[in-house]
Amino acid sequence: MTETIENLRDFNYYQLTKDVNKTVVLAEYIWIDGTGESLRSKTKVYQTQIKTLEDLEWWTYDGSSTDQAVTRFSEIYLKPVRVVKDPFRGDPHILVLCETYLPDKKTPARYNFRWIANQIMEKAKDHKPWFGIEQEYFLLKRTGTTHLWPLGWPTGGFPYPQGRYYCSIGERNNFGRALAEAHLRACLNAGLKIAGLNAEVAPSQWEFQIGIAEGIEIGDHMWLARYILERIGEEFGIDINYDPKPILGDWNGSGAHCNYSTVTTRSEGGYRYIVDKLMPILKVNHLEMIKLYGQKNELRLTGRHETGKYDQFTWGDGSRGCSVRVPIITKEQGQGYFEDRRPAANIDPYLVSAALVDVTCLNGEHLKQLNSIFEDSLKPLGQQIFQQQKEQFQQSNE
Repeated sequence: MTETIENLRDFNYYQLTKDVNKTVVLAEYIWIDGTGESLRSKTKVYQTQIKTLEDLEWWTYDGSSTDQAVTRFSEIYLKPVRVVKDPFRGDPHILVLCETYLPDKKTPARYNFRWIANQIMEKAKDHKPWFGIEQEYFLLKRTGTTHLWPLGWPTGGFPYPQGRYYCSIGERNNFGRALAEAHLRACLNAGLKIAGLNAEVAPSQWEFQIGIAEGIEIGDHMWLARYILERIGEEFGIDINYDPKPILGDWNGSGAHCNYSTVTTRSEGGYRYIVDKLMPILKVNHLEMIKLYGQKNELRLTGRHETGKYDQFTWGDGSRGCSVRVPIITKEQGQGYFEDRRPAANIDPYLVSAALVDVTCLNGEHLKQLNSIFEDSLKPLGQQIFQQQKEQFQQSNE
């Protein structure tokens, strides 16, 4: 009963915002924090209608509270980059996805990878890269003050072996459909390119798909879909988990399989181009790309549970035990897409999409830069700030 009261949607939104819909716009600014995996948001009230992205102001927040700055120099700027409808508050209110920048408005803040991904997408725009990402996740329920366990599982125990839960129906097999359905409809209401959902192999594991999205769109729509999922989780009293291997043992991990194509792979002869040209390129760059494909991904990529091995690149026609699957339909039609099965559920979609485009369209000219930027974000915050100050000092003396 407590959770029902705490998460009552009608109280939190609809009745209280009914009378302000015609006079103000509530803009929910959303950004990636200093973990690289979690989102933050806060609300800005506009007294005028918002018609374009340019109508939105840059805003600031306390970066020392998000592990992106220190207290004595804590201001971080929010740059609006994508606007969609707010499915919670309704029209004319909006969700505003933002990039994060240091006070000079030029230096990207910690875990802002969108800027470099956008540069790569712009360089490769003539290739028309299309993406579809299959985002897997677990639903966890609190069983005490600190302990979380998958929804529907016996407290501290284990259910029947997996398999019966994939695309399942029925009370004994399916856990969390109401949340997954609410998420699908909220994403559609917001105007996101969500393509579907299904229950996954493990009980209380689900998947939604974003795509087809072109270029930088895939990262924007994926992060906004994650934001909406987390918000709906609040109302259900359920935690959304993207760990690559949240339950150790004989249980599937969670991935974010990336379906990818270009104008060349979608054209006549595309299958041979994938096999003869792209698979060798991906194999050569495997060890560098895998670093960008999710933290602790080695726990998931074991060669079991429908995965390839972390340190080996393999591909196959229709195979789900490889690094990359080339769908049977691509082979039959002689053109189409391939599925990169290596990315973990906790990826930053900007990094993965940028790496794929860079390696397959731009000869990998940015791959080292992507890894360097990512490795810098992994460093302790104090070490990062020292490096930034050192670079600024060197630039001022040049």
